Amino acid sequence: MNENNAYKSGFVTLIGRPNVGKSTLMNRLIGQKIAITSNKPQTTRNRIQTVLTLPEGQIVFLDTPGIHKAKNKLGDYMVNVAEHTLNEVDVILWLVEPTTFIGAGERHIIEQLKKTKTPVILVINKTDTVKKEEILTFIDTYRKELDFQEIVPVSALKGDNTDTLVKCILKYLPYGPAFYDEDTVTDQPMRQIVAELIREKALRLLSDEIPHGIAVSIESMKNRKGIWDIEATIICERDSHKGIIIGKGGQMLKKIGSLARPEIEDMLDEKVNLQLWVKVKKDWRDSDFLLKNYGYNPKDIDGNA
Repeated sequence: MNENNAYKSGFVTLIGRPNVGKSTLMNRLIGQKIAITSNKPQTTRNRIQTVLTLPEGQIVFLDTPGIHKAKNKLGDYMVNVAEHTLNEVDVILWLVEPTTFIGAGERHIIEQLKKTKTPVILVINKTDTVKKEEILTFIDTYRKELDFQEIVPVSALKGDNTDTLVKCILKYLPYGPAFYDEDTVTDQPMRQIVAELIREKALRLLSDEIPHGIAVSIESMKNRKGIWDIEATIICERDSHKGIIIGKGGQMLKKIGSLARPEIEDMLDEKVNLQLWVKVKKDWRDSDFLLKNYGYNPKDIDGNA
C-alpha cells in the first residue's frame, strides 16, 4: 500500500447512453475483462466496481447502466443506478459517440450534469470509426454545451489515447490512501461475474427481442479437486423464448455454455463443469420480488459508492 503523501485515490463513474462503449472502456483501462459487452443496448444492468492501482494513485471505476427511457421496473432500476452515482463520485466520465448531432438522450444527460458540482470529463469514444481531422468538430460541438474539465477523444476498442485519459482522471482525484489492496481488481462477487459472462454469450447469440428479457441465476457453484461445478439457470419471460434459448436438440443452450466456459475458466484459473437450464418467469422485469431475486435490488442504489 502506498503511504506517500502525494498518492491520490478516488471514485470515477462512467455514464452515457446505451451502447457508447462504457464497459469496453472500463475493461480496457483496468486491463482485464470484468464488465460484459455486446452490441445490444442496456447490456450493463448493475453498477460494476473495478479498481486500477498505479504507482501514483488508485482509481475506482463505477460502470453504470446506460441512461435511457425506462419501459419497466428493471429499466427504472437501471436508470436510477446510473443517475444516483453522479454526486457520489470524485470524477464523472461522460462517454459520447463521435458526432455533431446531440440527440434527446444526450440532452437529458446534459441536464443531469448541470445539477452536479462533480468535475466532468467528456470522453469522445470510437475515434477509430472516423477521420482524425473530424474529431475537432465533435469537440467543438460538445464544448458549447457544458463547461467540461477536460475533453479526451479515445478508442476504447483499440486503446488509443487511454493513457492520456488516465492522467486526466488522476488530476482531479483527491490526495489520500488507496481504498483497496493492489491485487484487487473488482468488488463483484464471483457468482455475479459468472452469471454475467453467461448472459453476455446469450446476448450475442440470441435474436434482438429476447436478450432484454433474460436473467441468469447461479444455482450452485462448488469446487472439487480443482474443478468448479457450476449450475446456472437462464430466466426468460415467455415459453416461446424458452424454445429459442434451448434451440433444436439443445444446440443453442450448448453453444451458450461452450462460449461461456472458457472465459469462466480463465477467470477462475481452473477447469469448469458448466450445466445450464432454462426457466420461464413471466414478466419478471416488472416484479419487485423477482428483480431482487436476480440481483437487481433497488435498495442497493442507496449504498455508498
